[in-house]
Amino acid sequence: MNIEHIALNVDDPEAMAAWYGEHLGFRILRKVGGEAQIHFIIDDAERVVLEIYCHPDSPRTDFHDLHPQQLHVAFAVDDLEAEKQRFLDAGATLAVDVHAMPTGDLMVFLRDPWGLILQLAKRLKPLR
Repeated sequence: MNIEHIALNVDDPEAMAAWYGEHLGFRILRKVGGEAQIHFIIDDAERVVLEIYCHPDSPRTDFHDLHPQQLHVAFAVDDLEAEKQRFLDAGATLAVDVHAMPTGDLMVFLRDPWGLILQLAKRLKPLR
């Protein structure tokens, strides 16, 4: 069984889809008009789909209140410092600065403009 998508109920799905496209290489796979502004976006490797929408009658998670260990979306990178700065320049904010794990992997946690945590990981041995 494969995961089809991960869904996020956010305040401004149109802007979030655009930001993820511009700064993370996601593209819109499917867009459904109407009040919910549903956007299915897919990463540039075409492996991960996020559904972002705004269902006003449903509660939205305040990502700003979550600790990075509670929820984050992780991305493998080669140049951690350069990518960290690129995201900061794009409107992300620093949540936890660069730190080494016991494995020797380097990590940094940033918040996108909606508060969702993005982890950038430079691993000594890639997961895949």
